[in-house]
Amino acid sequence: MQDIISYVRALGGVLVLEPREGDGSPEIAWGDVFFYYAPDGVVPRTQPFATVVTKDYPGEPSSGLDRSPGSFRVNVDASTEEFVRWTGRSPKDPVPEGTDVTVRDTVLPHPVYARQGWLCVVDPGPGTAPAVRELLTSAHGRARDRVRRRRAPAGG
Repeated sequence: MQDIISYVRALGGVLVLEPREGDGSPEIAWGDVFFYYAPDGVVPRTQPFATVVTKDYPGEPSSGLDRSPGSFRVNVDASTEEFVRWTGRSPKDPVPEGTDVTVRDTVLPHPVYARQGWLCVVDPGPGTAPAVRELLTSAHGRARDRVRRRRAPAGG
């Protein structure tokens, strides 16, 4: 998990939020990590471009994150092309019945946010390290481009 955090930090302009007890964040978020493109250091009013979660959230299908200490899931906002490349289907298509969202070290549709184009990897390892870096770099680039478009002067 620390390797992923270090990798994303190095992409530049990234605000990394790591909620902890006592910092005012909701307890459910403690131990998780949220990545925003925010070169000014201010939390934007947008969704993060990626997250790392260390527990299954209530109301979500279980990814089995409670099965072993240190287990986590990386979630990434993917482009439609990336989503199709990794899943073989459009994000608008329903996740096929019986999709096992507990499989480790495999790029999967996010158990809740697949329709919004999110992919995930439970306990990334050697099989997905290059894919996770590629997806994180791409998501960071899209988030950066969105911020730059919003800040561009009108008419030019």
